[in-house]
Amino acid sequence: MAPWLGLVVLLGSWSLGPWGAEACTCSPSHPQDAFCNSDIVIRAKVVGKKLVKEGPFGTMVYTIKQMKMYRGFTKMPHVQYIYTEASESLCGLKLEVNKYQYLLTGRVYDGKMYTGLCNFVERWDQLTLSQRKGLNYRYHLGCNCKIKSCYYLPCFVTSKNECLWTDMLSNFGYPGYQSKHYACIRQKGGYCSWYRGWAPPDKSIINATDP
Repeated sequence: MAPWLGLVVLLGSWSLGPWGAEACTCSPSHPQDAFCNSDIVIRAKVVGKKLVKEGPFGTMVYTIKQMKMYRGFTKMPHVQYIYTEASESLCGLKLEVNKYQYLLTGRVYDGKMYTGLCNFVERWDQLTLSQRKGLNYRYHLGCNCKIKSCYYLPCFVTSKNECLWTDMLSNFGYPGYQSKHYACIRQKGGYCSWYRGWAPPDKSIINATDP
């Protein structure tokens, strides 16, 4: 399977919109799930871009300056380029050059990092303090927990390793309060629950530094 096709299959889908145009559709994902399910999680600044002839509409290759890596040390310890579909209808990602630092998540195929609209990508200055702490250590603590989405009531957890994610029930929609301020972490007794606090819940990581 070609890298661009695998990206579409794994990260999103495209369908006909109301005017017959193709559109990318993605399921909401809590930042912790995006972190735990990604091969690579980094903070970086885009310093260049180039369109290459790969895939049906081409592939956009962004040259980045990596600031910090949060996940992916064994997969690709240093990322210089990220690849995405050139077309937004195939979930291609548009990034500003020499303007912002971004939090980027993605997958590795054939030694290249691929990302898209269905990955968790956000301007660094738009992340909350809790999300930055999550990237540094809290999300990692919860990768053995399961975040269960609730789209309509009633909904319940069915095992002790689940946290019920209810942002989609809010009038404010997604992303909501749990996405911005909470991590699902395993607590004493083996139960997973939502956690928010100024200090890590585990003394073994009390000296972990902020991002």
